[in-house]
Amino acid sequence: MALFNIRVYGLLVNEQREVLVTDEWIRGMKITKFPGGGLEFGEGTRDCLRREFLEEMNLKVEVGAHLYTTDFYQQSAFNPEHQIVSIYYIVKALEPISVRISTQPFDFDDAQRARYKEERECESFRFIPWEQFSEDSVHLPIDKVAARIFKEMR
Repeated sequence: MALFNIRVYGLLVNEQREVLVTDEWIRGMKITKFPGGGLEFGEGTRDCLRREFLEEMNLKVEVGAHLYTTDFYQQSAFNPEHQIVSIYYIVKALEPISVRISTQPFDFDDAQRARYKEERECESFRFIPWEQFSEDSVHLPIDKVAARIFKEMR
């Protein structure tokens, strides 16, 4: 039976006009994407995004305006029986970021590499300057659409 996989992501721009992305090693693939993740049953999309930022970055965020929801068919890269629906919001950090911010893509530290060996996943966060940010900054097809819309609106 085919299933929907609902994902919720946040686009965060800091005071230096840089866009936050996460570089992830997932199931043998390197992917640059926006922070966020899967909607859990019984959870609203805004609550999901707040939870994801807390889990991944220990960061409280304010979820602002809705930016984009997938409007085309996207099959999951990890499960061909799943259709991906992604929802994007603009978010604002409510406190300073306390996790390590990398300056290079896929720049995992020793703790992140150790976690990768145990869980087969790894992630690091970095900011991309606004002038360099584009749809080519992210890898997933739906993220590219959201990035293009975000860039055009600002």
